[in-house]
Amino acid sequence: MNEIKSPLCRYQDPNKKGTENFCCTEQANDSGFCYWHDKSIDKTGTEVKALLEEYAKNGGLLRGIYLTRANLKDVDLVNHHQKLGYDFSYADFYHANLMGGHLFNINLNNASIMKADLRDANLNCANLENTNMLGVKWAGSKFENIKFGKKIRQEIAAKKAQKQKNQRASLDYLEQAEEIYRDLRKHSEHEGIFTLSGYFIQKELTMRRLQLPRFSIKRTLSKLVDICCGYGEAPLRIIGLSMAIIFVCAIIYAFTGLSYNGAVQSLSSEQDIQQNINFFFSSLYYSVVTFTTLGYGDFTPVGISRAIAAIEAFTGSFTIALFVVVFVKKMTR
Repeated sequence: MNEIKSPLCRYQDPNKKGTENFCCTEQANDSGFCYWHDKSIDKTGTEVKALLEEYAKNGGLLRGIYLTRANLKDVDLVNHHQKLGYDFSYADFYHANLMGGHLFNINLNNASIMKADLRDANLNCANLENTNMLGVKWAGSKFENIKFGKKIRQEIAAKKAQKQKNQRASLDYLEQAEEIYRDLRKHSEHEGIFTLSGYFIQKELTMRRLQLPRFSIKRTLSKLVDICCGYGEAPLRIIGLSMAIIFVCAIIYAFTGLSYNGAVQSLSSEQDIQQNINFFFSSLYYSVVTFTTLGYGDFTPVGISRAIAAIEAFTGSFTIALFVVVFVKKMTR
């Protein structure tokens, strides 16, 4: 008689757009899934760590496996002598113990490591794009050159909920995103990765701002601070803002007029192109000395230009001071 073989695991990979067909070749149990893809099987036993390492080395499908509350302390999941790390996309590590784990170059795209214990783990070069990182214990872990993506999962979900006009869900996701960015910021500061820390503090404060009423004064002021200096993390924005103010004010001076040697000058159709260009550069020069509060006195404002000059001088003093503070903060970390 021919031996009747058990059916294969019926795991369906969520990535429908991918060119690869990820199929599990493990034998299915009564649930229709294999041991690793069956979420109903308890994997808290001490034997799971060794079984997982062996399964990974033998080329088993790691995408979408369930390792909820698994004890994987000091697990070795490094794909040695290979360019790509093990692919745990869509896997579930909820409350898993990964303390001291060797997870170099691991792919956790779209996975969940919610409330996982990653203390002292090596996550260098890992892919955490669209990964649920809520409540993760990061202390002591290494995560240099990690891919986080432009937005984390909760941030994307909040925007989607906002489009669906589900304000309560949007606020909940934004609170989660703020918490995640705060934890990442604190850990990157502790590890001395200050560039990454600066990025996370901008994202943390952005999530906090988005929780405020849309047209409130606090939210508007917070947005202005973000635009001007990236919450104190982007000195180049201040330089760009300064150049924009100088240029805009120069245009205004060119049309409203400036006094030079007792004669009021301004752009005029009665002058040729060269004269208008020369006066515009004179207006630009006056705008620079006004912004920096040098005030040589060769040009003086007239009419509306006086109000513009006063505003520009005040803005310039504030902006230059802000640049010094932000620059020193960045350089002394």
